Amino acid sequence: MSATATLNPAIAQQRAAIAEAAVCLHDKGVGTPRVAMILGSGLGPLADEVENPIVIPYGEIPGFPVSTAPGHAGRLVAGRLQGQDVLMMQGRFHTYEGYSQQQVAFPVRVFAALGVKELIVTCATGGLNRAFSAGDIMVITDHLNLTGGNPLIGPNDPDIGPRFPVMFEAYEPMLRAKAVMAALSLGFSLQEGVYAGITGPAYFTRAELRYLQTIGADAIGMSTVAEVITAVHAGLRVLGLGLISDMALPDAQHHATEQQVLDTVADTADRMKQLVRALLSSLD
Repeated sequence: MSATATLNPAIAQQRAAIAEAAVCLHDKGVGTPRVAMILGSGLGPLADEVENPIVIPYGEIPGFPVSTAPGHAGRLVAGRLQGQDVLMMQGRFHTYEGYSQQQVAFPVRVFAALGVKELIVTCATGGLNRAFSAGDIMVITDHLNLTGGNPLIGPNDPDIGPRFPVMFEAYEPMLRAKAVMAALSLGFSLQEGVYAGITGPAYFTRAELRYLQTIGADAIGMSTVAEVITAVHAGLRVLGLGLISDMALPDAQHHATEQQVLDTVADTADRMKQLVRALLSSLD
């Protein structure tokens, strides 16, 4: 532990908050899960697959914000799935709810402290690539951080991660390959593409969507980026899965509503469950 780190009040406060949350989860029966999953809008039912679940509302975990977005139950579920010890967030946090990026990503810090090795981040996302269709599942290959912020701004704790983490392979290539192979074994294929992260909560204008297509975005969403940056900083291997809940094309006659997005996610949930099970089975 460096002297600089111990003298910095912000770092000391962060360490204490992470430790308090980790101890709380241990006391509630959460052991040392290998895989953590963040379940996005409407994808919470994936946690129903967990065997012998321990269910913990976010309000019982020190430092966890309250999840207010539609389709987010606001619970942590721990247990076993396909032979792996897993920890699943039924719902996440967003900056559009009024939280900072550090608050949004706080659970990832706690997961790392618990010993998690792999983080699977899922989200509902609008498709920008004209080769996509609503209901597709996209493996995230890279992202564009268009949020105007970064969860690592501020003092850096060298015991948690480096000051300047390299994001070239933020989405672990081996995990991406395993996801593609798992889908093929189930008889369907996955899309692959770049995720553009924005703050929301307003859906983008036609001009903004055209801009995103021009700079190489294949899908757009209001989450994921802060969590992934934090996970890479903490040394976790990351897989991102985006469910194309609607096509956000600038020349479309209309944009999907919030309810239409959730309906599409619900219709595709079974395929995502199958994919997650096959993927977990493939981990060494």
